[in-house]
Amino acid sequence: MPDVKPAICFIGFGEAGQAIASGLREEGVERMSAWDILFPKAAGERLIRAGREIGVTCASSVAEAVRDADLIVSAVTATSSVEAAQSVRPHLAGKPLFLDINSVSPARKQETAKMLGDGARYVDVAVIAAIHPERHRTPMLLAGPHARDVAPVLAALAMNVSIAGPETGAAAAIKMVRSVMIKGIEALTLECFLAAARAGVADEVAASLKNNYPDLDWAKVIPYNLERMAAHGERRAAEMEQVAATLRELGVEPLMTQATVQRQREMGKIGAQQSVRGVLKKDRAALLNAISAAARDRH
Repeated sequence: MPDVKPAICFIGFGEAGQAIASGLREEGVERMSAWDILFPKAAGERLIRAGREIGVTCASSVAEAVRDADLIVSAVTATSSVEAAQSVRPHLAGKPLFLDINSVSPARKQETAKMLGDGARYVDVAVIAAIHPERHRTPMLLAGPHARDVAPVLAALAMNVSIAGPETGAAAAIKMVRSVMIKGIEALTLECFLAAARAGVADEVAASLKNNYPDLDWAKVIPYNLERMAAHGERRAAEMEQVAATLRELGVEPLMTQATVQRQREMGKIGAQQSVRGVLKKDRAALLNAISAAARDRH
């Protein structure tokens, strides 16, 4: 029997979509298409170039992209997840699997699943680690009534998936709640070490953290957290707004989460400045100096 790989469509072709597509291409997936609302715009040219390099057909419309797709991966911004599914809905045929990997609340995932109805087999997917360097092998949680159907399909493509539960929103709940800690620590890292740098005690503070967290390599954690915020702060702020919505649904006041939204969004704006972008891969001191200067200019 020939090993027939599914035809895969990506709705949203930013960092996550490109990373997963490039990994799947190496696994022998040949039939891949993509649609991104940026494609017709000047900002979409780099996305289209990336698609060509990977071997993904960048469609001229969402209808063209989803045509004949066995599996649709929705990888858009948190604020656009429902809108992206709505754009797909009129063009669905054959009940393809619909993998919603967006970082949104359980309620948003349930809303999307209800809207798609019988047009697709909706799967709530949570990506629970940075998409690089593992790309398609990044750990993912699956949830919903079709999770067990899709799990062996994805496993056959070398994807690292596990089942969170049979209810849509179960994977999203894990993703949202863990983000309180993951993205909150990023925000605390910025606040702590921006102050430490200005006080001239960054090395001393970093060394002292080993007393409480001896297993963490703070020399790597600090620049990594700052780089993630600088490169993706705006997107992470939108994700944290979904985290806040999740906490409210659970009856937990998102006090720390709302502060994280502010820090992530501010850092996203700072990180967009060339003075900061140019030092993202340099050492902690260079990055903190650039962030500190850019932050002063903003205020």
